Amino acid sequence: MLDSLIVPLFVTTDLPPRADLAEFGALLAETARTLDHDGVSYEAFLAGKVFWLDRPATARQTASAEAEQRFAALLGYLAASGPGHTTRGVVADVRRAICAAVTGRYGDAGVPPAVFAIRDRDVRERTPDAALYVDTRDAVPDLVTVTRPYL
Repeated sequence: MLDSLIVPLFVTTDLPPRADLAEFGALLAETARTLDHDGVSYEAFLAGKVFWLDRPATARQTASAEAEQRFAALLGYLAASGPGHTTRGVVADVRRAICAAVTGRYGDAGVPPAVFAIRDRDVRERTPDAALYVDTRDAVPDLVTVTRPYL
């Protein structure tokens, strides 16, 4: 079995008004495939659910809401391969990768995405039932296996 660290993770950011939630989730999951720490790369696997954080607009608000950014989030688990990782280090590595990917895809929203470790219980309790499942496709099988019990 592969040495790994599992980190419950919360990611949130502003997205353009017409952004696709599934595309956002896939971007996060694929961005986490390979992370870098001090010039050394390591494999990772991200699995979780994405959802909108903002309230649905009423009929009167719809016209103005179409021009405003929306708040999207992911609650899930990040598995990092290899020995010697710390939660703080892995979160810093995935934060750098996610910030670069989100800015590259959606442009500079003025504030970088928030990426931080949370409690395992918060992932289970705070993920909405209607959230969309995403994960890193074709990830290292051992990373998928060690993450499955958390999902």
